[in-house]
Amino acid sequence: MKAVLALEDGSLFEGIAFGAEAEASGEVVFNTSMTGYQEILTDPSYCGQLVAMTYPEIGNVGVNTEDVESWRPFVEGFIVKEYWETPSNWRARQSLHDYLAAHGIPGIQGIDTRALVRLLREKGSLNGVLSTRDPDPKRLLEQARRVPSMEGQDLVSRVTCAEPYDWHEGKWKLAGGYQRPERDGEKLVVAYDFGIKRNILRGLVDSGCRVRVVPGTTTAADVLAMNPDGIFLSNGPGDPDAVPYAKEAVRGLIGKKPIFGICLGHQILGLALGGRTYKLKFGHHGGNQPVMDLTTQKVEITAQNHGFAVDADSLGKVAEVTHVNLNDRTVEGLTHRELPLFSVQYHPESSPGPHDARYLFERFVRVMEEGK
Repeated sequence: MKAVLALEDGSLFEGIAFGAEAEASGEVVFNTSMTGYQEILTDPSYCGQLVAMTYPEIGNVGVNTEDVESWRPFVEGFIVKEYWETPSNWRARQSLHDYLAAHGIPGIQGIDTRALVRLLREKGSLNGVLSTRDPDPKRLLEQARRVPSMEGQDLVSRVTCAEPYDWHEGKWKLAGGYQRPERDGEKLVVAYDFGIKRNILRGLVDSGCRVRVVPGTTTAADVLAMNPDGIFLSNGPGDPDAVPYAKEAVRGLIGKKPIFGICLGHQILGLALGGRTYKLKFGHHGGNQPVMDLTTQKVEITAQNHGFAVDADSLGKVAEVTHVNLNDRTVEGLTHRELPLFSVQYHPESSPGPHDARYLFERFVRVMEEGK
C-alpha cells in the first residue's frame, strides 16, 4: 500500500505503508538511536510527534512485552528507511507492523530518510501529515499547513496518570524479568508524572526509594501532605510554558523538600526558579549527545529527547548551570546555589542509550539524606 508524508514547507515523501491504515499529524522529528525503537515508540515525550529513525533498518527485533516505557505507544506516526517484517530475536512476541496496527499508528518505509533529516536540520522541525489511508498529496499538503504548533500546547494532560499509584518494580534480570526488591526503600519519593518513563521509576527503586507517582496536576499542598523525603519531576512532551499548573506546584515545593528533575521536569524547574525556556531548532532526540559536567570537566554520552531548552541567562544568580551540551552549548543541567535541588535535561535512565549518567539517581538519594 502507498503511503505519503507531507510537510508544511511543501515537501512530499512517497513510500510504502506499514502499521495501521490511518492518518496522523504532528511535529516531525528525527531520532539518531541505533537501537531501542520500542522504547522510543512508548516514550510519552513523543506525544504529538511523528518520529523518523536515522538508523536504516527498523523492525529486526520485533516487539516484546517487557521493553515498553509506558502503557501504550505515544508517537503519532513512524518513519523509517527500511522496515523488516520478520523479527529475529528470541524475546520477540509480535512484529512491529502488528504492534503499530493494533494501536492505530501509521508507518511509512522506503523513503530517503537522509534527505528528510537534512531538510529538518536545515529548516528545523516541521509539522507534517502521514497517511496510509488516503494518500492524496494535495490534500495532505493543505492539512500539514494547518497542524497546530508545538508551542503553546499542553500535551502533559494527554499522557499523565489519572490517579496516584505506588511503583515497586526494579531492574531486569535474565531469569525472571523485572524484579521487585525484597523490602521497600527507606526514602519516600513523590514522582510527578508529566509523561514518566518506567525505567526512571525503576532507577529510583534500585537506588533505595519508595515511589509514589502522582498526576501532573497535583498541587504542592497535596504533595507536602504525603511528607516525602524528596520530589522527582519527570520527563514529558511539549512546551513547558504550556503547563503553568506544573510551574506553580513546583514553585510551592522549592525550599520545602529536595527536588530532582529531568527533561521536561528540568525545564519546569527552570521556569519555577524564574527562568525562561525557548524552542530549539530541531531538538535533541537520540542516544549519542555529548554533555560536559562543568563541576568535574567530565564528558558523558547521554540519551535525550526534547525540543525546548532553558535560557541560561534568564536564571540570574538564583541557580547555576552545571552541564552543557557540547554540540550547541545549550543548558543540560542546573542546581540551586543554596537549596537542595538539581536537574538535568538528558535521561539518566537511558532506555535506549548509554548508562553514563545513572549515578544521578544515587546523587538524588544523597541530596535527600543531606537535606534532612
